[in-house]
Amino acid sequence: QVQLVESGGGLVQAGGSLRLSCVASERTLSGYAKGWFRQAPGKEREFVTAISWSGVTTYYADSVKGRFTISRDYAKNTVYLQMNSLKPEDTGVYYCAARPSVVATLRSADYDYWGQGTQVTVSS
Repeated sequence: QVQLVESGGGLVQAGGSLRLSCVASERTLSGYAKGWFRQAPGKEREFVTAISWSGVTTYYADSVKGRFTISRDYAKNTVYLQMNSLKPEDTGVYYCAARPSVVATLRSADYDYWGQGTQVTVSS
């Protein structure tokens, strides 16, 4: 059973930073692209960022460009989301996802495996 486990969420003031981590339980996720999505209360889940298996290609939502950075550590089987200059509108549950392809996409439907989510709350 493949599992993705997120951590690093919490409460932070506007302008602050957080780093989210996503650890995959299976080495079989080698070759998988990874993504981060988020869902605010009363809103649909939305794309945040994604990274190809090679790490060469990354995508960001316009709302987070220049503030968020996705990266991966192959040795630790972990993907990170560094979030800087946080805003109240960044509040939501952040989900890590994996898709069985080396190519990253922006569509949540393309991702087969999901973590349980970690709450990020940014106060004004």
